[in-house]
Amino acid sequence: MSNFQNITDSNYLLYAMRGYENPHCVDVLEFDEDLKKIKYLKKLFSLYRKDGELKERLILNHLITFFNVFEFEHAIRILFLRVDESHYSLLKSFLVYLNKMPDEVCGINGKNINREDLVIEENILQILRKL
Repeated sequence: MSNFQNITDSNYLLYAMRGYENPHCVDVLEFDEDLKKIKYLKKLFSLYRKDGELKERLILNHLITFFNVFEFEHAIRILFLRVDESHYSLLKSFLVYLNKMPDEVCGINGKNINREDLVIEENILQILRKL
């Protein structure tokens, strides 16, 4: 994390490249596709907020796939940078279910995000526990 104590919209792509661990990647397009998982997550979170429709299996699939191709710390920091703060409670709920929510996420737009400061959505955890 030495050069990336703080990640922002202007430097996260370089940070993502450094943490990318997909041995099967053959070109930049595949890297871009893997990063698009965040875009899909954001849409799914927005859909849930708007219509109450939770596509929990699809969200889990995108998260698991994302963690499979990025080093853990990189994946966490990129997720919290790119996902809107209004969706942090959704993200936290899924990360807790996957046992991937750290106590603190450091250096996101100049601030640290503490686990205990984020609300967990119990209704989502109940849905996930039934899977």
